[in-house]
Amino acid sequence: MCGICGFVSKDRITTEQLTVMNDTMIHRGPDDSGVEIYDLNDGYSVGFAQRRLSIMDLSQLGHQPMHSALQSGTTVPRVSVVYNGEIYNFLELKKEIPEYEFKTGCDTELLIAAYIKWGKKCFDKFNGMFAVAIFDRETNEIILARDRIGKKPLYYWYEDGNIVFGSELKPIMNYPGFKRMIDRKVLARFLMQQYIVHPETIFENVYKLEPGTILTFKDGNITTEKYWDISSVYSENVKKPVRGYEEAKAQLKASLIEAVKRRMIADVPLGTFLSGGYDSTLVTAIAATLSEEPVKTFTIGFDNKEYNEAEYAAEVADYLGTDHTERYISEKDMFDMVESLPKYFDEPMADSSQIPTMLVSMLAKEKVTVALSGDGGDEFYCGYNSYKSVGQAQKLDIAGKAVHDIAGLLHIKNSKAYEKLPIKVRTIADNRNRQTKTQLSSVKYIDAANNMSLCKESLPCKYEMEGRYDSKNWQVIRMLLDMDTYLPGDILCKVDRASMKYSLESRCPILDKDVMELSFRIPHEYKYRNDVKKYILRDITHDFVPKEIMDRPKKGFKVPLDTWMRGPLKDQLIDYTNETFVKNQGLFEVGYVKSVVEEYLKNGDAGPMSGKNFSRLCWAYFVFQQWYKEYAG
Repeated sequence: MCGICGFVSKDRITTEQLTVMNDTMIHRGPDDSGVEIYDLNDGYSVGFAQRRLSIMDLSQLGHQPMHSALQSGTTVPRVSVVYNGEIYNFLELKKEIPEYEFKTGCDTELLIAAYIKWGKKCFDKFNGMFAVAIFDRETNEIILARDRIGKKPLYYWYEDGNIVFGSELKPIMNYPGFKRMIDRKVLARFLMQQYIVHPETIFENVYKLEPGTILTFKDGNITTEKYWDISSVYSENVKKPVRGYEEAKAQLKASLIEAVKRRMIADVPLGTFLSGGYDSTLVTAIAATLSEEPVKTFTIGFDNKEYNEAEYAAEVADYLGTDHTERYISEKDMFDMVESLPKYFDEPMADSSQIPTMLVSMLAKEKVTVALSGDGGDEFYCGYNSYKSVGQAQKLDIAGKAVHDIAGLLHIKNSKAYEKLPIKVRTIADNRNRQTKTQLSSVKYIDAANNMSLCKESLPCKYEMEGRYDSKNWQVIRMLLDMDTYLPGDILCKVDRASMKYSLESRCPILDKDVMELSFRIPHEYKYRNDVKKYILRDITHDFVPKEIMDRPKKGFKVPLDTWMRGPLKDQLIDYTNETFVKNQGLFEVGYVKSVVEEYLKNGDAGPMSGKNFSRLCWAYFVFQQWYKEYAG
């Protein structure tokens, strides 16, 4: 696990300047650093830099940038690489390249050998999480690539025939001459979604490389190609369903065991996050059966019983015989993290569960350098409560259309009579766009987000892309949409930044390539059965941990945002609506923002403008302004 950055540019960038960029990510890689600049052609130079967190082959042999052997008759290598991540099947792939003389135990060297043998097709062979930059002197190309599901981040700024890249935005922000021009069209969507999905970022001309994508830079131009795509891979695999529930369960169980086994290879201490929920319990239970020593497990608890799961995690840990570490977190512990959010989340991110995620990462880092997590279980196996709502909405869609049509015929769509209908009825009635059917949200909420932004050409607040998924089942469509957007844009981004803040590597067995592709072959009725979410994952978990220990409502990480924003953060939130400040920004409609904040502070979400989700809007606005003062103010 590391941080990488670099550039291909005609600007004269010095080693010292590249070092400054690289060292903004020291938290991602405190063990080693490497900075090199090479000549390309036509006046271009290439800069590659890396901060290293040593996981495999802890010696200096793993130093990056790493190079292939010298080209015949020259004094330079053909390939140079900087790389962040893990290729879990590197030992198997080594056997397919017997002609290459390996000198290290690092998967970085395997990456070089695989690229030399298979070119860009090598990414099809990798099972892992990665963000990589390759300089191929034979083709005069620089290649950027990102893993299938977007576990590892990779940003790039492309302008005037130059490209600058990094694992985070901070290196790009510190590139000489970079102008921090905010991309206004993303603001309304951010206020509603609470994160910024690829390819957009908060800055103009800066992009996130999409998951499963290869970018090639040559002669000042870039091209991109997908080597793995959720929609396509789903369509291919759903045609080859696993026949019979018991066979599906057996195959998934075996695939999960293999995925956990791959992720337990490390030359540093390893443990698991254990929340007490099904996904983390299943991963921990499998790890416990594979490990000769008690697995180290980590849980944070809360004094508020409403969202405390520590007691359940302790019960699971006791049953599995793990080496369990538990720490109770006060509301003050969480509140004290708010101020540091922009430093490590270097573009606005308003998923408040980032705070407890950072705290459990801090706890784990005291004893381990690698932690396994249960991320991906909800998206791939129908675990969110929203999926139940989506299923109900599909059944009510015909009735919703009738309400919509009647309201139109009677010309009462914008009347007080229509407003008196329950918010759920209006939401289903207004849900007529076939590209956004599963994204249930009140029109008022969307209008509020759009009205807060000054930009009149904002990106749609909802993702208008559902037609690309080969299914008529709304639950399946929403799961695929979340895999494409929410999972990489929010969940994986959150875990990456929170864990790397403490130089901790997080690994996700449920997001193993083979497990993901198998999940598409498992019929949906095995995932959502009789209103039971994640049915097949639950069933597999019961093979390891008794049902009576696990059978309880899911709570998850929660943060008392409403209490904070209408309490200790109230004055700061009000300051962020100061007319002079907001007008000078030129990003938000000052009068409307002020009215939203005032209404929220007075009435909360239950005010007369209900349906606007004021607490989420105000928290997202607060987070943006906090970020703005850190990086753009």
